Amino acid sequence: MPLEIDHVTKRYGATLALDQLTFAVPAGEIFGFLGANGAGKTTTMRICLGILNADEGEIRWNGTPSGDLPRRTWGYLPEERGLYPRLTVLDQLVYFASLYGEPPDAARREALHWLTRFNIPELAGRRAEELSKGNQQKVQFVAAILHDPEVLLMDEPFTGLDPVNVGLLREAFFELRDRGRTIVFSTHQMELAESLCESVAIIDRGRLVAGGSVRDLKRSAGRRLVRVTFGDRGSGGWLEGLPGVALIRSDARHTELELSNGTEPDALLAEAVARGVSVKRWEVAEPTLEAIFIDRVGRPPDDPEATLAP
Repeated sequence: MPLEIDHVTKRYGATLALDQLTFAVPAGEIFGFLGANGAGKTTTMRICLGILNADEGEIRWNGTPSGDLPRRTWGYLPEERGLYPRLTVLDQLVYFASLYGEPPDAARREALHWLTRFNIPELAGRRAEELSKGNQQKVQFVAAILHDPEVLLMDEPFTGLDPVNVGLLREAFFELRDRGRTIVFSTHQMELAESLCESVAIIDRGRLVAGGSVRDLKRSAGRRLVRVTFGDRGSGGWLEGLPGVALIRSDARHTELELSNGTEPDALLAEAVARGVSVKRWEVAEPTLEAIFIDRVGRPPDDPEATLAP
């Protein structure tokens, strides 16, 4: 059964942080929770964990209200750093696991396994304050999963990671999913969400604006895109005067277009060739998740305009 967010409303004084928010996360999936800063993502996660109470609505896992679930059901990676700066990495990982009833010896073995997976076994005896931000993030991820929770809530987990460590964390996500765990993570990085997620929820100012499988969202977007890569002769001004075509972005070697209804990609390609354009690659594509986000929200996910929700 899924994780259900059922008509959840939360207010902070005059600010409506969540407004009848409703969606479901399929069990055993990697799920993207998408929205600009202040959209209500962190508030929703904190209500799941019982850190905050909803004013209205309910959150359920496998049909059981979140408040009735054992604490070890959840794993949580907050966006902010939450490590004890003067405690060694291994000691605090064992301590965090003990809060969920994990025996120290088992927690120590599992912690060393994950530190090795993340290429940082040598940091086990180092104090957290001595670590880089990226390594602190990896340690916090390990802390969130040591008790083997059924549901992982990850708030901007890729923040501060270089491409190599992003790849390591992606592999960990897939491994945990294959173990049957459910992973919900928030991010501004739409390309990452698109590559990792089977389903997403997009929220804006505390309201759901789009949700469901990524495949279905793309198919229902009603947009047709053409991506063109030019050969040695480049593109020139071949788009001038062409009806039914909107330029999305362009540089010396690439162009991305949106076609209106009635404009056929094959006819457009023939016209490009007739105008002397050197076409190296012609791709008819579905819209990206970022394009869908902008279409539904009206601004990019990293736009500074946002509500005041925590």
